[in-house]
Amino acid sequence: MATTNVRATRASQKTNATRARRLSPQRLAEPRFLNRELSLLQFNERVLAMAQNPTTPLLERLRYLCIVGSNLDEFFEIRVSSLKEQQRLHPSMRGPDGLTASDALALVDKAVHALVQKLYALLNDEVLPSLRAQGVYLHHASEWDDAQREWAHDLFVRDMMPLLTPIALDPAHPFPRVLNKSLNFIVPLSGEDAFGRKARIAVVQAPRALPRVVRMPPAIAGLPHGFILLTSLIRAFAPELFPGMEAHGVFQWRVTRNSDLFVDEEEVTNLRQALQGELSQRNFGSAVRLEIDQLTPPHIESLLQTEFGLQAADTYRVNGPANVARMMQICQEVDRPDLLFPEFQGPIPKAFATLPHKSGAIFELIAAGDQLLHHPYQSFQPVIDFLTTAALDPDVVAIKQTIYRTGEDSKLMELLISAARAGKEVTVVVELMARFDEQTNINWAARLEEVGAHVVYGVVGHKTHAKMLLVLRREQGRIRRYGHLGTGNYHPRTARLYTDFGLMTANPTLCEDMDKVFAQLTGLGARRQLKLLRQSPFTLHESIMSMIEVETAAARAGRKARIMAKMNSLLEPKVIEALYEASQAGVKIDLVIRGVCALRSGVPGLSENIRVRSIIGRFLEHSRVFYFYAGGKEEVYLSSADWMDRNFFRRVEVAFPVLDTSLKRRVIKESFTLAFKDNTRAWIQQSDGKFVQVMSKSTPVNMHDELISLLGSK
Repeated sequence: MATTNVRATRASQKTNATRARRLSPQRLAEPRFLNRELSLLQFNERVLAMAQNPTTPLLERLRYLCIVGSNLDEFFEIRVSSLKEQQRLHPSMRGPDGLTASDALALVDKAVHALVQKLYALLNDEVLPSLRAQGVYLHHASEWDDAQREWAHDLFVRDMMPLLTPIALDPAHPFPRVLNKSLNFIVPLSGEDAFGRKARIAVVQAPRALPRVVRMPPAIAGLPHGFILLTSLIRAFAPELFPGMEAHGVFQWRVTRNSDLFVDEEEVTNLRQALQGELSQRNFGSAVRLEIDQLTPPHIESLLQTEFGLQAADTYRVNGPANVARMMQICQEVDRPDLLFPEFQGPIPKAFATLPHKSGAIFELIAAGDQLLHHPYQSFQPVIDFLTTAALDPDVVAIKQTIYRTGEDSKLMELLISAARAGKEVTVVVELMARFDEQTNINWAARLEEVGAHVVYGVVGHKTHAKMLLVLRREQGRIRRYGHLGTGNYHPRTARLYTDFGLMTANPTLCEDMDKVFAQLTGLGARRQLKLLRQSPFTLHESIMSMIEVETAAARAGRKARIMAKMNSLLEPKVIEALYEASQAGVKIDLVIRGVCALRSGVPGLSENIRVRSIIGRFLEHSRVFYFYAGGKEEVYLSSADWMDRNFFRRVEVAFPVLDTSLKRRVIKESFTLAFKDNTRAWIQQSDGKFVQVMSKSTPVNMHDELISLLGSK
């Protein structure tokens, strides 16, 4: 027996020593964390794959190309500009990935150039020729016949030339101030003008009032759907802006600028006023990217680089429109349903569709039990109906709501205005710092204040990203609360495109927690103790860490342990380290991450029990869902927060539990079970961080189609 124990001890020591060597960071071939920017570019590669896929309807293929173009604009405006700032201010600082800003920029430059080249090759060699075969065509000037040229010239002279202001570059005319992402043209010239000047270069700026895509009449086009790009029109006729001089080409170009706003919230006395002042300067931030026509002469390229302080690595020669995203107009104007995804509109769930037409019926339904909505497979209309009823119901005394993104034309905001006009206490927490929606939110805040609503801008230094709507109703002499919590924004349009969960509840504890969060946002005082909600920046991070640690301890004790999580991005280092430790203890971890992921899965000795997959398809995966086995209790949370530093520590977020057993089973199936079965739109992360698309010869399973079938008829 003693000999057996000694052998067992030695075997255990040998196993532990081997495991320790495997876990040593120095022995890992790659860093423990992946680079954020490269991971984001890989996400765009996966989106581009939807445009490459011949089974994707043609106009949708064009739409995905436009989405990648738009994503790259924001990537440069925010991520590349951030790296350049870090390069300037902290050149030796290394991130969790072990890279300095200069290291990261070198890798990013190489990856983006390859991605841009692939995008334009796909546009020109596959998508546009395939669309032409379907009667949808972009008419290039070199291909115009006489009738088309005459029509185009008349259009240019009548509607465009009066708005164009050519600017010659000479001592009296310095280089014009150029707006972020504006379309511009540079024209090399020779000859003398009326004053005897010998200008060699002129710049023509295309006003934003001009359409970037113009429809050509079918009789002129010779096709049902003919279009001309503004670029083609100006390139063809801009020389007429310089009579008596000779133009040696007309070359498009565009500059992308740093668009991150800086407002020192602790120093300003009026955040809205300060933000409005900063917004006016967003279009003139430091330049981070130069896009030029592929035919641009080297000396013109050098001139533009010098003007904007950019290098060769920052310059992109494009074979097509500089702003690919503007071609989205073609997808919207071509009436060819056969070239789009089959039309789908999420139905109103039966429980809501069959409500009696009486005041308060929706409150009775919610009081009878929690109601779960899964958008876009189920309609967003019940949320609108909930707020509509609250605005009209004489027994409702107060409405409280957070607003992050809602759109310029928002039915929900109009309902809040109506409720305030009706004399109800309306409190709206408007996040002014919602990136690229700042002006829209400022406008809504002003309108709400005009009708007497209480408008607050959250907490200084913390964006309010939580999605909450709370209604206080007087019933039998007492106040009862009804709430809606969501993973997505109160934006009816994106609710048709983004996958999100919403929970309607009258659970007293959950609604009381919501009220406490609103009190923290609108007033002052000590931190409120919440019973069911987990809140950033206070308890969400520690709760997630604690739940991971519980699973880790269970696995070490030989008990069943399981973690599943779905989100947009995974970056927070402590959470990633905790997941690595859980994997090493034997916890089975499955992550469904749409975009950025700094965790490396499947690395022996580090993360071999972690699988990461990404679903890219018809809808944008946007919901955040967290599952922990918890000794069989199976805790499920829905949240507004990704697992990122900003969401845990610099934002007001909430995660809310799904308490009803049947709803919990729904969330698990609709978030994870179908995602793990998907073999047409799923991508699996490899140990080097790259994603490989799932290829299966078995029966095709498309998660989005499955959910349309499952929920689309209910």
